[in-house]
Amino acid sequence: MSTVEETGGAGRPEDKPWAEVTPEAARRLLVAAVEAFAERGYHATTTRDIAGRANMSPAALYIHYRTKEELLHRISRIGHDRALEILETAAGADTTPTERLADAVRSFVRWHAVRHTTARVVQYELDALSDEHRVEIVELRRRSDAAVRGIVEDGVRTGEFDVADVAGTTLAVLSLCIDVARWFSLDGRRTPDEVGASYADLVLRMVGARPVPGAAAPADQK
Repeated sequence: MSTVEETGGAGRPEDKPWAEVTPEAARRLLVAAVEAFAERGYHATTTRDIAGRANMSPAALYIHYRTKEELLHRISRIGHDRALEILETAAGADTTPTERLADAVRSFVRWHAVRHTTARVVQYELDALSDEHRVEIVELRRRSDAAVRGIVEDGVRTGEFDVADVAGTTLAVLSLCIDVARWFSLDGRRTPDEVGASYADLVLRMVGARPVPGAAAPADQK
């Protein structure tokens, strides 16, 4: 896992991951699991791999996590909670649908760029969860979908968006944002903020966003 992703580079809450995981040994194991799952995949990773990356014995892992799947669930739950918080915060703002959608995409993309290693595990290892845990995470994903869909529906209702298929457009927007975790690199030419701004502009074009008469345009469009 990159130093920037682990310690945070911009001083924002989402740049300082896993502070909620205690004690420190449990946090170290979780960080090691994220790194291993992202690099090797969940099924190819052993508990010995995880413990070794954390400089701990395999037996020490079971003091904090009963199984490897429990570790994955903890990672997935924290990641999905954060993703939902980002989207629901944007959706609940007292601004125009155009501004809310731009903010949602900008923030969601930025999280997937800053936390690209974590996000790859959170978004692409869903099938490795137990049936019970998968149901729980799918519900969080449903709520994330609802937050974005609500913004798009509001934009269609106010005439700001020209969208024939709200559900399909919502899926396309979320898929576009999530895919950033797959390709983003800290060695690339663009920063997470720049990618977020670019994607926000792209999504507004996708929905045919039109300014509301008398309302200020979002910063991306000025």
